[in-house]
Amino acid sequence: MPPKKSFLLRIDPKLYEVLEKWSADEFRSVNAQIEYILRNAAGKAGRLPKKETAQILNEDKK
Repeated sequence: MPPKKSFLLRIDPKLYEVLEKWSADEFRSVNAQIEYILRNAAGKAGRLPKKETAQILNEDKK
């Protein structure tokens, strides 16, 4: 797997609290939860390769 890109994200503290709770509920780190949400949105918007989009849509059905 290629190395991940790092960048600074400024986010509203209340939204971060929501993400913390959500990520804890799904046993992920906040970083992994944000990446999961963004990957799902990109897949559903047709912005990822078809193979990745199919994997995302199949995960949503589980």
